[in-house]
Amino acid sequence: MPIERLKIDGMQNAPTFSQVVRSGNLVFVAGQTATDAAGNVVAKGDITGQTEMVMQNMQRCLAAVGADFSKVVKTTVYITDARYREAVGAVRNKYFAGHLPASTLVVCAGLAQPEYLVEIEAIAVQD
Repeated sequence: MPIERLKIDGMQNAPTFSQVVRSGNLVFVAGQTATDAAGNVVAKGDITGQTEMVMQNMQRCLAAVGADFSKVVKTTVYITDARYREAVGAVRNKYFAGHLPASTLVVCAGLAQPEYLVEIEAIAVQD
């Protein structure tokens, strides 16, 4: 089975990883952060705003392979403060709209940049 490693148009694409990797019907989406196409952190200090940006970036990644949130079967959510759990969950629920994946929540001391409050990675299965 060939492995596709994708860079996504309209997103910051780092030279150190692929935003999306697809092999057969499995799609792996790299941890998405609150970063715009120019690499700027958006919604600094705002967990709801950052989570919205994360989910929009995830949506772009899924769309690049013809998938959507209904195809996501597993997420891992990283937050830097346990108090963010409810706000992150509220935003995620809007995007998953009844297609809730298996999910792991990790509270960590920090993410790749100090301004990041949340990061979410996903696995999807296409038909």
